[in-house]
Amino acid sequence: MTTKLAAKQSLFMTFKMLNLDAIEKAELKGDPFPYMVIENVLKADAIGKIVESFPVLSKRGSFPLNTLECSGNFDLLMKELQNPLLRTVIGKRFGMELDDKPPMITVRGYTTDRDGHIHTDSKDKLITFLLYLNPNWQSPDGRLRVLYNKSSLEPYAAEVSPEAGRCLIFKVTDNCWHGHTVFNGDRKSIQLNYVTSTGARERHLKRHRFSAFLKRLFVKNEAHTPY
Repeated sequence: MTTKLAAKQSLFMTFKMLNLDAIEKAELKGDPFPYMVIENVLKADAIGKIVESFPVLSKRGSFPLNTLECSGNFDLLMKELQNPLLRTVIGKRFGMELDDKPPMITVRGYTTDRDGHIHTDSKDKLITFLLYLNPNWQSPDGRLRVLYNKSSLEPYAAEVSPEAGRCLIFKVTDNCWHGHTVFNGDRKSIQLNYVTSTGARERHLKRHRFSAFLKRLFVKNEAHTPY
């Protein structure tokens, strides 16, 4: 083993939650846009601990980290997602220079029929990393699809079950269409984006914070629907 390889493996081992080797080895596909699906982006012995410490979110929508009470292994995962080494690894895989691009994290815990509509991500997002945290997902619905157009959920290039530990990472392009069929109930996910600037990040987070504030004021808890 070369000194360089040994040093890299030593750095990777500092991650207790994320499996960086899985990101390095995942197949990068280019059609209809650059993306990779990873089934084991979390270390096997960490998944249950992360799920157990996931914040309680019974309302739909994306919540910024600073609006949540994060603790335990979930908090450790949030720190690892913001580690510059992860950004470097992802940047190399997608052939992008991301070292000066700030990370932005939002968290979801619940979806309704208002979610899953086909869309592309905004242009000030460069990379989207979607990580799911739902053990033993059984429903045929709520599975994210990589799509060829904005008109239909079929045909699709890939379908990702929101099973705990699975993720989709993709480059944000004009045609990065994605969406899922309607699912009403618990659907835990984390979205990490690398964005163009701190200003862009603050604009997004300000909007999410305001939305979270309104939910706390006016929205009653939505009844959970079993899987």
